[in-house]
Amino acid sequence: MARRGSWLRAVGAVALRLRGRQAGFLGGSIVALLVLLCACSVDRPSADPVDPALGAAGGAGELGGSGATGGAVLATGGHGTAGSGGQGASCVADAAAYATEVVSVSYGPGAGFGQDAMPGIVLGPPQGAGCCAGSLDVLSLGNGGEIVLGFGPAAIVDGPGPDFVVFENPFQIGGDPESIFAEIATVSVSADGVSWREFPCTAVEPPWGSCAGWHPVYQNGDAGPIDPSVAGGDAFDLGQVGSSEARYVRIVDRPDLAGMAGVFDLDSVGIVHPGCP
Repeated sequence: MARRGSWLRAVGAVALRLRGRQAGFLGGSIVALLVLLCACSVDRPSADPVDPALGAAGGAGELGGSGATGGAVLATGGHGTAGSGGQGASCVADAAAYATEVVSVSYGPGAGFGQDAMPGIVLGPPQGAGCCAGSLDVLSLGNGGEIVLGFGPAAIVDGPGPDFVVFENPFQIGGDPESIFAEIATVSVSADGVSWREFPCTAVEPPWGSCAGWHPVYQNGDAGPIDPSVAGGDAFDLGQVGSSEARYVRIVDRPDLAGMAGVFDLDSVGIVHPGCP
């Protein structure tokens, strides 16, 4: 992102790497303890099975699942630096769910920030910085760049009001709610990853309508259910595009916009109304 200096990139990268190492150490300690317990149980023909909801996501980052948070569907409990997510996760209807995998990504001019922390940086809950600051826990797509995210084993289902939320890092300039530093993208959804339904995003100035990237993010690391009225971010209703279910979300930076509306930075995508297969 053009407005961020190299020192911000370095600080962000170091912090993310340290967090990933801490999570990896914790995961390794738990696995080692389980191995010792199994080895000592000589009277048993085999060890008791481990609940798949507690499996590690991709062997790195924080543990998958969320037994501690009421069975929420999570691939990585935060924005770690490794692990593809989705492995060992369980599906619990009516629980919080966030993207569990990066299906594909292509970058445009101005990208680079956050790539060293992929894919974990865009998985799990958002790391919002509130009304007046933009989170650095993001991936810059670059002008015209795009990313496709999956949510397995959960899906987005059409319910009352918003069904999912896209979290970027916009903020109020000088604390003025009428003056937003926004970076705009078009959002599409798909049930099969082949056929897409696009939310209209044609505005060239505020208000940005059904575009993503113009509402500040207040939710910060909370893996609980998403309340769009307090979490911030840009909320979307599947009913608006005539869809009853979606398993993939595609976000495309608007190539025709630059300056104050250029280079979309993705933090997270969360489901308000999740469903199980």
